[in-house]
Amino acid sequence: MRAMIMDTLAEPLDVRDVAAPSAPAGGVVVEVFATGLCKSDWHAWVGHDDVALPHVPGHELAGVIVEIGAGVQRWQVGDRVTVPFVMGCGACEWCLSGGAQVCPDQQQPGFTQWGSFAERVVLRAADTNVVRIPDGVSFEAAAALGCRFATAYRALTGRAHVQAGEWITVVGAGGVGLSAVMIGAALGARVIAVDRTPAALEAARRLGAEHTLIADGADIPAAVHEITGGGSHVSVDAVGSAQTARDSVLSLRRRGRHVQIGLLPTADGMSAMPMARVIAWELDLLGSHGMAAADYPEMLSLIESGALRPQELIERVVGLGEAAHLLPTMDTASPAGMTMIDPRRA
Repeated sequence: MRAMIMDTLAEPLDVRDVAAPSAPAGGVVVEVFATGLCKSDWHAWVGHDDVALPHVPGHELAGVIVEIGAGVQRWQVGDRVTVPFVMGCGACEWCLSGGAQVCPDQQQPGFTQWGSFAERVVLRAADTNVVRIPDGVSFEAAAALGCRFATAYRALTGRAHVQAGEWITVVGAGGVGLSAVMIGAALGARVIAVDRTPAALEAARRLGAEHTLIADGADIPAAVHEITGGGSHVSVDAVGSAQTARDSVLSLRRRGRHVQIGLLPTADGMSAMPMARVIAWELDLLGSHGMAAADYPEMLSLIESGALRPQELIERVVGLGEAAHLLPTMDTASPAGMTMIDPRRA
């Protein structure tokens, strides 16, 4: 199969033929029809994640099952499927209670194993992790769910428990941020989007943001407090930097809820937060690490009904060759939406 290969950290990627995988016991092999290019893939490429080289990135995917491993009960060759970016073991207390996204023995395509920037990918513990794609949902829309959209959905519904009429500040209007804008608006919340580029903010307005703020050195928390009359009920850092996390937390009103989605890589693994404000205002700091397959049906039903439209977040579709040039630029690029890869393209 053709795959995008990372031979060395932070060096150019190569697209070449490699051996196709076989289905392990309990797992399946999926032919990849669509896979998203995400900043998390850049984190792996630059060395923020511990990956074994040579490596194939890619963790947001959708496609068709082409091989079934021993012991798989729920799936057949030809099924249209997607998968969360965290695959649980299927046997621990977390997986059995529907919380596979925090499984201590989890696997992640594109990180702990070869990923989906290839014509085929292995999905393990398929009966726990694989999700059927409804006929009315495209492969591209389903692939958009695997990391950014599903993470934003669970961040707002399962973690922050957003209510209609509440103010939400979303810092960062890339793929996950725009997902949060769309989902927040669909939930009836009043959304403020923050980004450094006008094109991203225009996309946020189209998707339901009531207000937009350009991150050009201005005091973002002060602007949010003025717009909302005291701060947002919920804030989301969809970027993952010390500045964006700080701005998100300081944008909250008293007893507000902050959800950290963007990764915060630091040398020692610790990240600074304005804890004095957290204590004094009794703020909640929440992490959101994807969404388990068990939670997908409600989200998929909203997509089928048209209430949520992840396909509108897709900016462009490219082949593996172009994607290999784009991935190293993910830290500086400012796409107004998601880039999707079709590995079958020349």
